[in-house]
Amino acid sequence: MRSKGRQPDALRPLRFEMDWAPYAEGSCLVSFGDTRVLCAASVEENVPPWLRGQGRGWVTGEYSMLPRATHARTRREVQSGKPSGRTQEIQRLIGRSLRAAVDLKALGERRIVIDCDVLQADGGTRTASITGAWLALKAAVAYLMEEGLLETDPVVAQVAAVSVGVVGGQARLDLEYEEDRIAETDANFVLTSTGGVIEVQATAENHPMTPDQFDQIFTLARKGVSELCIAQLQALKS
Repeated sequence: MRSKGRQPDALRPLRFEMDWAPYAEGSCLVSFGDTRVLCAASVEENVPPWLRGQGRGWVTGEYSMLPRATHARTRREVQSGKPSGRTQEIQRLIGRSLRAAVDLKALGERRIVIDCDVLQADGGTRTASITGAWLALKAAVAYLMEEGLLETDPVVAQVAAVSVGVVGGQARLDLEYEEDRIAETDANFVLTSTGGVIEVQATAENHPMTPDQFDQIFTLARKGVSELCIAQLQALKS
């Protein structure tokens, strides 16, 4: 049995709190069970040097974890002078996931940076970050349109992400930390609301996963992302 009697194909209790950071152009505090991530979008009227003069914008993400987001204190990465390899990998994943949903020409020559700060970690921080970052991005774009800086919405796809895995031979959706650390297979799926695949990260421990197991976790991922997308749209309307 999973904690709190959760079924194998069930998401953890989900909550999106929009406009949580009042100074950001768009923000969302996302909760996947006990994992909580603050996603804040900032609009900058410039682009990276290599994009100047091309009439295209840029969307990127940054990720960090507070020292006591975990059971034991994690040293701040600023102390080492650079982000860890894990942090850089997650930041790139967030950026790729969001750019796949945006018409960068329609965005114009401006940059939107989404900061994803993990307040509490219990597994699935990268998938919660991507799911909340899409909401923060939509809120920032709504701000630009209200200010008359954009005429059309450059966000052309809805994106969410979820973790899945095989634990004790059973395919499970939205893994908590205690499940993630003992999983035979651990995967993250970034999908669109229409079923498009943006990215899949999957790793098997000790034994390769079978094609049947992959089909099972992919089916669970599609189900989970579909439910997340419904919740995202409800949050935008609230």
